[in-house]
Amino acid sequence: MITPHPYHAHSNEAPFREDNADMDPINVAIVEDNPYVREAWGAMVEADEGLRLSGCHRSCEEILASDTLERTDVLLLDIGLPGRSGIEGLADMRKRAPGLLVIMCTVFEDDANIFNALCAGAVGYILKKTPPEEMLRAIYDVAAGGSPMSPSIARKVIRSLHTGPTHPHGPGSVVLSEREQEILTRLVQGRSYRDIANELFISVDGVRYHLRHIYEKLQVSSRAEAVAKSLKDRLVPPPR
Repeated sequence: MITPHPYHAHSNEAPFREDNADMDPINVAIVEDNPYVREAWGAMVEADEGLRLSGCHRSCEEILASDTLERTDVLLLDIGLPGRSGIEGLADMRKRAPGLLVIMCTVFEDDANIFNALCAGAVGYILKKTPPEEMLRAIYDVAAGGSPMSPSIARKVIRSLHTGPTHPHGPGSVVLSEREQEILTRLVQGRSYRDIANELFISVDGVRYHLRHIYEKLQVSSRAEAVAKSLKDRLVPPPR
């Protein structure tokens, strides 16, 4: 289990994590076949005092053959890898480490890769051109319960909701309460549980209570699966 790390806006003077000796570092691993990118990401992680690099690998096969997953909280995973793609390897990684939080870091921004990555269990999706400070912010955001996405990716996700529910009240349709729709909409937008609680004026435990009911209705067991099903079936109406 990782302890969520508070962070604030990046500046030349301010780190992402406030100093707190009681907080354990977030263990971060990298799977990227380009050696220059892999080394740059590794150096970025090692330079941040709130993070700890647990491993760098060139492929899904390589990380699955190691013990890195068992020592990792957050994984930065490329899609276009030699051998199995990042999306193809993700299912086996999550079987090995069910609590693993995966951020896809890729050049692909097409709908198919975004949807397939979310279905496979990724909780974040950012582009490789993302500046280092924003990539660090994404790692901390995931550890705090968020689902970070590059702006262009987030727009695609929101656009997919604008046609509204596919089967509003048809046979077998999922009927969500107004509160559940509000929470699910914000979940799809990448909000953390604390952000959702603050926006809706309820407690974090209240958010978790509603999420349990949402998961039961959607017949899913995780945030990533709930987001993927929402995108596929267009269960959430357009944000108001």
